[in-house]
Amino acid sequence: MALQQTIKKPGTLTGTGLHTAAHAKITINPAPENYGIRFVRNDLDGYPEIIADIDNVVDNSRGTAIGQDDVVIYSIEHIMSAFAGLGIDNCRVEVNAQEIPLMDGSALPFVELIKRVGIKEQAAQREFLVIDKPMWLYNKDDIALSVFPANHFHITLMVDYNHPAIGAQHTTLFSLDDYAKDFAPARTFCFLSEIEKLREQGLIKGGTIDSAVVVQDIPLSEEHLQYICKLFNETRPLKEGKNGFLNNTKLLFPNELCRHKAVDLIGDLYLLGKPICGHVLGARTGHAANIELAKKIRAYIKKRDSEKSKKGGAPIIDYNEILEILPHRYPFLLVDSVISIEPDKRITAIKNVTFNDNFFQGHFPGNPVMPGVLQVEAMAQAGGIMAFYGKKNPKEDRILFMGIDKARFRGRVVPGDCLRMEIEMLQRRKSSMRFAGKCYVKDHLVCEAELMAMIG
Repeated sequence: MALQQTIKKPGTLTGTGLHTAAHAKITINPAPENYGIRFVRNDLDGYPEIIADIDNVVDNSRGTAIGQDDVVIYSIEHIMSAFAGLGIDNCRVEVNAQEIPLMDGSALPFVELIKRVGIKEQAAQREFLVIDKPMWLYNKDDIALSVFPANHFHITLMVDYNHPAIGAQHTTLFSLDDYAKDFAPARTFCFLSEIEKLREQGLIKGGTIDSAVVVQDIPLSEEHLQYICKLFNETRPLKEGKNGFLNNTKLLFPNELCRHKAVDLIGDLYLLGKPICGHVLGARTGHAANIELAKKIRAYIKKRDSEKSKKGGAPIIDYNEILEILPHRYPFLLVDSVISIEPDKRITAIKNVTFNDNFFQGHFPGNPVMPGVLQVEAMAQAGGIMAFYGKKNPKEDRILFMGIDKARFRGRVVPGDCLRMEIEMLQRRKSSMRFAGKCYVKDHLVCEAELMAMIG
């Protein structure tokens, strides 16, 4: 049985962001079981918090960025890759800028930071996303990415950029045990012609020649080299690379560029919130394709689990455990069991509607119908379980609901029905949250609403 892990103590790292040139300080902090990975902007009022989740990705054009409302954090892929590679399930990442620093363009500085503060095993069991059917995607740029059933996580990738310095490269990660030594040091790469244009457009403001392996894909005169020095504020002289890379940069691995693609892929897929048990195969992939595959996996897992729940899957949180999480008691405890949960992300809960429920005594006694407001209350309680599950002392926290929006009642709920509540977090801050809920009887949607709550 694999157990969840966090870090032993806080640790800091400073550097410059690639896109914004902002000087950033990140602090990684231990976090409780089932907390997940969360990023906190400690330079903003209220310390807004963004869960590292595929649903919060707002940009994947030149890296992976997550955001909520108008708060964004760019370039999270390398630190997320380090968390995945070292098996860190729970961590609170504080950052005082809108971008994670690039460092040397690899995941190694983040791996070294995690190793420096130490890794701590926790009591809760680690959950895996088990791939039980093949999934794949292709696009017009000849990008292919797929995942197949396997008994553990491993990757096979290839790249071919039709450049003599790169050629066709391939790599295989057989186990995450090989990650820290054989993959984390692999640096990101770019083509000189591309970064020259980006810099001229006022982009990649924090990029330097040492931020990546620069593939020299254009001929260089002495005058052009001087122009590049000036463009990138480079004080040392630059040299035309005889090996196909600017300044004759030596690769750490013969297939370093392909290995870095694997590093990015590992980080992007970890935005699913749990490690994958499956074999990922890809060709010429990038962040956009990585995110698209992750969303495809999320949609399939959600559908699969929903179908299992309709067939009466065994609860993972029973009535006795619910009593330890919620302060509610009979006759106002309206959740009987939980059949799936991703803390602070989503939950599926069950309310078995019986004629013995006290509200039926006075609510249309001759033709009993469960009150719609109690369906909303049941969703609210399920949201409370989602927020407090895994906390050390959940009863010490209190939840007060602040608002109900977009409430619609679309069908009757009567004795004998099994009310299935599917709740999804829309926004989570330190002292408040907003989530959407839907109630089903079999496949029929009977109620839906958005709810807001204050926590503390």
